[in-house]
This record gives sequence, C-alpha cells and structure tokens, in this order.
Amino acid sequence: MLLAGKLVVVTGGGSGIGAALAVRAAVEGAGTVVVSDVNLAAAKRVAEIVAGQGCRTKAVRVDVADRADIDSLIRCAEKDFGPVDVFCSNAGIAVGAGLEARPRQWAGTWSVNVMAHVHVAQALLPAMVDRGSGALLITASAAGLLGLPGDAPYSVTKAAAVALAEWLALSYGGRGVQISALCPLGVNTDMLRNGFDSGHPSARAVVASAPVLEPEQVARCAFQGLAANRFLITPHLEVDAAFAEKAADIDEWLSGRRASLFSAASRTSGGISV
Repeated sequence: MLLAGKLVVVTGGGSGIGAALAVRAAVEGAGTVVVSDVNLAAAKRVAEIVAGQGCRTKAVRVDVADRADIDSLIRCAEKDFGPVDVFCSNAGIAVGAGLEARPRQWAGTWSVNVMAHVHVAQALLPAMVDRGSGALLITASAAGLLGLPGDAPYSVTKAAAVALAEWLALSYGGRGVQISALCPLGVNTDMLRNGFDSGHPSARAVVASAPVLEPEQVARCAFQGLAANRFLITPHLEVDAAFAEKAADIDEWLSGRRASLFSAASRTSGGISV
C-alpha cells in the first residue's frame, strides 16, 4: 500500500522503530500520522517532527496492554481524521529472562507482544474488510522466526506474533486487507543498547549475528514491503538466509545455530557498531 494521503496510526511511536515509522510515513506523503505511546511526552516529541514534514499529526497516550486504550485510540483517530488506512502495531517489550522468568513477566510480555496485536485486529479489521482496503503492519522480530538465547518470553511471544500475522493474512488477505509482519534482527534502539551494555546473551548474540541497522533503515524497508504487498518483511538479508536454512533442515540448523550464537556472543566485545 502506498502512503500518499493516508491516515497512519503507530503504537510505540515515541522511540526506536515506532518513531522512525511515524516520521517515515510523513516523509512518504501520509496525510495524517497519529503517534501513540505509553510515554505521552515522547509521542509529542515525535509528533512535532512529523508536523515538520507538513503532515497532520496527533500524539496520544496509549498503553497497548489495555484493550480499552486501543479501542479509544482507534475511535479517536477515526473521529478526528476518518478511517484508518495503515495501522503499525509496533509496541513491544523484553524482560531479559529465560526459564527463570516469573509468571507476571510472561503475562506482561504476552499482553504487549501478542494480545495488543489481537486487540488491534479485532477493533480494526471488520471496518477494513467492509471498505475493502487497509493495512496492518505487525512489528514482530527475527527472534520470532529464528529464536534467540536468553529471553524466553520475548522469543516465544514474537513467534506468536508472526503466527498471528500469518493467520490474519490467510483469513483476511483475500478480502482487500493487507497484513504484514516486520521481522528485523538487530536495530539500534534503547532496548538493544541496554541489553548489550548489561551483557545479556540475547543482545550479544544479536549484535554478533548481523549488522545493526538504524531504526530509519528498518522503517524505510517496512514501507517498501507494504508498497510491494509483502507479508514477511525482513530488513536483514541474514535473516532470509537463516530462515531458508531452517526450513531446509531444522535439526541441522538447530545444531549450527546453537554453536554459532553462543560462540559469537562470547566473542562480542566493545560497543555496538552500525
């Protein structure tokens, strides 16, 4: 889907990939960009940048773990600007824990990384189907395709996000609605930097696996993928290659993946290079 004149809504838009998606949408000619984030001040800062591109904009505080907040966001956008054309369901969290993760960490990660997308789809897709147009971009992760050591709730919920996007594409893709899953690997965001600086194995493995991209590069790739009507959008070519290897022989891939990830992570030193 091309963005010219469209209404684009972004969750998690106050920083990182979400902020880059909001600004990139404006650069590509969106008529309106609604920037939402749990941090309203951050959303307002990004909205100011969006406005600087000559685009109508609004900042909204949204906690995507709260279904009522998601419903309110969509109602607010439609009341002020009309039907939502593109929804970037981008907000996500990581807890940095493996099997030791507490039930509340699993539940919290599930609510943001999976159920938020479910609630967006429930609130948005019926109207898109009725109109015969619209796009939902779900920010998942390469961790959802390939797995990562260290953060079990993150990897599991990102895999669920990919599966949800695939189900939605199967169910609604032939009814005028475009569904895409954005699956980057390492991106230069606070989430990755904080994990890397703390020595977390998943962050170290990500940095060692492929070049770390800037959020702006990921956003550009995301909208190129939407324009090309691609379901799976992978900004890192390394992810495509690894995903193909996994499909060809998962047992051999698992063996090699274990060895390469833990070896690379143990060798990683210094800072993040992009």
